[in-house]
Amino acid sequence: MTQKIDHLPDARLRLNLRQLEVFVATAREGSTRAAAARVARSQSAASAALAELEAVLGVNLFDRVGRRLLLNENGHALRAKAGALLEHAAEIESLFASEHPAPLRMAASFTIGEYLLPDLVAGWKDANPDSQVRLQIGNTTQAIEAVAGFDVDLGFIEGSQTRPDLTTQGWLSDELAIVSSPTHPLAGQVAGLRQLREADWVLRERGSGTREAADRWLLEHLGRLNVGFELGSTEAIKQFVARGVGLGCVSRYVVAEAIAQGWLVEVRTRLPKALRHLAIVTHRDKHLGRSALAFIDHCMQAARQAH
Repeated sequence: MTQKIDHLPDARLRLNLRQLEVFVATAREGSTRAAAARVARSQSAASAALAELEAVLGVNLFDRVGRRLLLNENGHALRAKAGALLEHAAEIESLFASEHPAPLRMAASFTIGEYLLPDLVAGWKDANPDSQVRLQIGNTTQAIEAVAGFDVDLGFIEGSQTRPDLTTQGWLSDELAIVSSPTHPLAGQVAGLRQLREADWVLRERGSGTREAADRWLLEHLGRLNVGFELGSTEAIKQFVARGVGLGCVSRYVVAEAIAQGWLVEVRTRLPKALRHLAIVTHRDKHLGRSALAFIDHCMQAARQAH
């Protein structure tokens, strides 16, 4: 006896991963020319793939502004889902490939990226020797933008900045310290509010989490600051301060070794302690792979052991 099998209606998927790959690259780069270079295709092939995708979906995904392609409302709705689908596809490929797993992509503020993550990444690599790590270091604003733009999986920030499309997870506590050179007039004494108000300062640039915290702490108690230098690097601040040009206000993590070695000293004050929280940020719509989730757990375990 034979059984009749009813044919299902034609429900073939008309989307393909190459179209989505070109779409995500175009959303990131702002043009099909740059997107083509990113996905190793010709510009004509990239433009064709994008046109096919818009035809399949029946909507425009970008607003054309001159030579720039800017995501419209439809494009924003698709971007996170397309990125998640591409990451799932990469995970499937890795199941049957002898190649290294997909790299762990992170962005961090200078304080975290230069002083906290090196030991954590080293420990991670010891336990996961095949894992590739790509770390971008900038200020907190840049780290947030990298996460929001789907350029990285994880962001490590030191400021209170946030966005509605991001999730923030508390991580470590930090304290700001005021430092000077050993020869500075305020070294070795308890500085009063007037002395701090009249001193020259060497601070991070605006947009930095450290600058945000320093302004909030110092301006609340001093009212004003004489900022002689605004620098985009914590290492540069330490070097400038060591040469006696002013006082610095940075994370205690940043200056602990320099104070121990004696080429910077902590300036004692009557100000209350300036505590802040470091955080890990992720995109609400981004699918996190196994490596990203495992690295978050690695960092949280280290934080618990530090307490």
